[in-house]
Amino acid sequence: MLYYLLYSLHDQFSVLNVVRYITFRTAYAGLTALFIALFLGPWVIRRLRQFQVGQQIRQDGPQAHQSKAGTPTMGGLLIIFSILVPTLLWGDLKNIYIWIALGALMLFGLVGFLDDYLKIIRKQSLGLRAKQKILLQLLISAAIVAILIVLSQYGLYSTRLSVPFFKDFTPELTGVIFGVATFLPMIIFTLLVLIATSNAVNLSDGLDGLATGLILIAASALSVLTYVTGHAQFAEYLDLIKNPYAAELTIFCGAMVGATLGFLWHNAYPAQIFMGDVGSMSLGGAIGTVAVLIKQELLLFSIGGIFVIEVLSVIFQVASFKLTGKRLLRMAPIHHHFELLGWKEPKVVIRFWIMGVVVALFSLSTLKLR
Repeated sequence: MLYYLLYSLHDQFSVLNVVRYITFRTAYAGLTALFIALFLGPWVIRRLRQFQVGQQIRQDGPQAHQSKAGTPTMGGLLIIFSILVPTLLWGDLKNIYIWIALGALMLFGLVGFLDDYLKIIRKQSLGLRAKQKILLQLLISAAIVAILIVLSQYGLYSTRLSVPFFKDFTPELTGVIFGVATFLPMIIFTLLVLIATSNAVNLSDGLDGLATGLILIAASALSVLTYVTGHAQFAEYLDLIKNPYAAELTIFCGAMVGATLGFLWHNAYPAQIFMGDVGSMSLGGAIGTVAVLIKQELLLFSIGGIFVIEVLSVIFQVASFKLTGKRLLRMAPIHHHFELLGWKEPKVVIRFWIMGVVVALFSLSTLKLR
């Protein structure tokens, strides 16, 4: 909205011509999100305390976490608002990709909100059952896939897959079965990506600032990828699947960076507020959707390498216990394992952040290693 207002005045004020540049609007979307999260944070914390929306701590977890019981949660509502407003202000709202990303953010956030609501307000300790959660995520993901299939028919979305390290290998995710064209491979693959990323961030949200910082890193990397994917010259130079509509997603990713950075101010150890499932699921769904839109689904698993490790630690822990009766780790997800080894919480978080930066930089370097 602000984009249209300011750019409409560029004939009268030539300086406003800068508003048309993606880089300018991304920077201001990020700053707007940062200031919203910073300044609204204390008010949100007070309101959550007033409504007694406090975090419940698992009894079998590290005992040091018991002191966190009652800390305001559902701070993801602040993050969502801090992303939504700047994107609407600085983004080109005629771009369908913006609306798909915002829709994913809001809808996955709604699932997280229901989960938090049942656990905290209704005092149902388990919240949504796993099957209910997956079903809702599946429905949202299916809606996104349906939109993408329609867009692909108009040349607005590619059904090819970008494979890291291979510039000439971009397999088609559609096919022909019994002489009939099918989108089945694309549908299955995209559903897995969206559901996996949403839940991976959720599993990683167990220490003060951990998931927030990792999302900040992933969103920063995706900001670079969305920009170069939508830039004709950069995309051609890097042999990417070029899509001019993807450039506007840089605004969305910039807002995500600013929002998580502002939220981290309040969420850093010792946390004054937790993002809750409403935050982790919305952000996970958002980064998954962006990766799908810019055709970097496989690279996302590298960018979010720490999230992948967190998920695998849970899978292997459960599998090992069921098959052998023994646990591989002292506790899963793996960040709790390091706590029980004697690492202080801030050390675990910062070291995971460092590893997150390393894998994100490596992922970006693969754009040239092709």
